[in-house]
This record gives sequence, C-alpha cells and structure tokens, in this order.
Amino acid sequence: MQSSSRNTESELLRKVRRIEIRTKALSHQIFAGEYHSAFKGRGMAFSEVREYRYGDDVRTMDWNVTARLHSPYVKVFEEERELTVVLLVDASRSGLFGTRGRTKKDQIAEIAACLAFSALLNNDKVGALFFSDKVEKFIPPAKGRTQLLRIIREILEFEPVSGGTDLGEALRFLTNGIKKKCTAFVLSDLLDVDGEGNPRYEDAVKVAVGRHDLSVIKVHDPRERTIPNIGVVNVKDPETGRTSWVDTSDAKMRNAYSGWFQELSVREKKLFNKYKIDNVDISTDEDYVKGLRSLFAAR
Repeated sequence: MQSSSRNTESELLRKVRRIEIRTKALSHQIFAGEYHSAFKGRGMAFSEVREYRYGDDVRTMDWNVTARLHSPYVKVFEEERELTVVLLVDASRSGLFGTRGRTKKDQIAEIAACLAFSALLNNDKVGALFFSDKVEKFIPPAKGRTQLLRIIREILEFEPVSGGTDLGEALRFLTNGIKKKCTAFVLSDLLDVDGEGNPRYEDAVKVAVGRHDLSVIKVHDPRERTIPNIGVVNVKDPETGRTSWVDTSDAKMRNAYSGWFQELSVREKKLFNKYKIDNVDISTDEDYVKGLRSLFAAR
C-alpha cells in the first residue's frame, strides 16, 4: 500500500516537473513580454493631469478639466509595480473528457501554468480558485516559485467534491473575496447553461467585470462539436452520472447536436462582446501558444 502511494506521489512530481520545464521555457521565450505589454495597462494608478501634447492618446483626455480650463488636458497614469493575478480553474468532471491524447483538464493545467509563470516573471502575485458547482478551494495570491508549484500540483491532482459546474458562483466569490482590482483568467469548458442553452453566469459576469479585469479561456475537445456515426452507444454525463443510449447513426440527431453546440458558442461570444471581455477558444488537439498570443494581442 505504501509502495503504491509512493509511486503515485512520484508520478505526480514527474508531471509537475514536466509542466514546469515546458511552461517555464515558453514563458521566458514567448509570453513574458507579451503578457507584460497586454496587462500592464490594466494595472495603472492615476497620478496627475497635464496639458495635451501631440501624440497623446485621446482616450486619456480629462474632459472635466479640459472644459474648466478651456484647454485640452490628459490624465497621467503610473504603472502599478505589480498586478494580482487570479486563475479561476474549472475543476468539474467534464474536464476529464478527452479524445486526442489529452483531456481538457490537461490542457487547462498547462495554460494555467504558463499564465502563472508569466506572472511570476513579471513579479506579480498569483492565486487560484478551483470551482465545480461551488467554490472547492481558494489559494490566495502570493509570489514565488513555491506558490507556482503549489498551484500546478493542485491543478493536476485536485479532486472536486461536486461534479457540476457553476461559473457564476466562482465569479461571485472573486467579486466579494478579492477587494483590490485583479487580473482574472477563467479557464473552463463553459458547459454551464440553462435548459434553453443560455449561459447561466451572465449576472455574475456583469458584476465581476465592473470590479476586475476579466479574460476567458475556453477549452474544448473536438469531439464535443460533432458526434461520429458509430451506431448505438451508451453515453454518460460525467457531471451528473446519468447514462442513456444514443443512436449515433441518426443523421437528424447528429445535426441537431452540432447545431446546439454551435449555438452555445454563439451565445457565449455575444455575452463576452456585450461586456467587452477578452476571450479565446482553444481545442485540446492544438497548441495553446497560438491561442494565448491571440488573446494577448487582442488587448
């Protein structure tokens, strides 16, 4: 029994080390500068106003002072020396699904590690919140390699008490629990909708974006988009445990499912656009580097 436990521990440490080596290299070579450029502007403190100079960004205009003094003035900001980064990690059981050599959970783990390393290289604090249909665990933001490895380890081995998904609950915890404005990344498959296919987390998103800088990284598996024609199969919902028989040879059923999943993506995009939330959709069978770089570039 002890030998089995030691083997499990050794395998976990090897996984942690592999992720550390890969994501540390990526963060040094690719993401550190882009991360800093993308997010430093969101962590600015007001310093003073001064007269407008040619080339100043008109978005920094102080219209009240300009009107009062009858001359254009701009607000001057000083970059805060550090940001607070919080990773909202979906730990629901749907993350265990994967058909291309890795699960959604595996993909989320590496992306989270990359973001955490990038924060570390920029001397930022980083914390993590693990959620299912409730907040399962919260690691308060801190600096240092020990904090980073703790987060990676938790992502790899964490077992949720509940199996469902409630992103709204996680966002409400973020809003109420982190008083200072932070940079928050949601890492999830976003399979959290009501009976009509609408995202259940809009109200929580609306409040959270008013207090924090929120970005969403959706992770999906290609097989979730379409159902292959493989005859009658027994399928199981990993979050509820319910099973049912499905005739995948039925073309109408396959088309209806594909349409449903596509509509989910459309409604997610509309919600994020409505609240001006930066977002990206990354598949388990693609290199997440391109997706993260596009997220950073969009900012």
